[in-house]
Amino acid sequence: MSRERPRPRDEPAEQARRRRRVDEVFGDVLPETTSDERGLTGDTPDSWYLENRPPHHDR
Repeated sequence: MSRERPRPRDEPAEQARRRRRVDEVFGDVLPETTSDERGLTGDTPDSWYLENRPPHHDR
């Protein structure tokens, strides 16, 4: 049975460095606000395609 040794607490500067590095690698994983909080803007993921759809697709 393997026991995991407790990790010593990191210094605040070390924690900040690690957090910056994770942010560099992964970017913002979660937005600051949710879509409900932002409200509806009318833009959908397909809005550009719908606006620029060729006329022959309307038949």
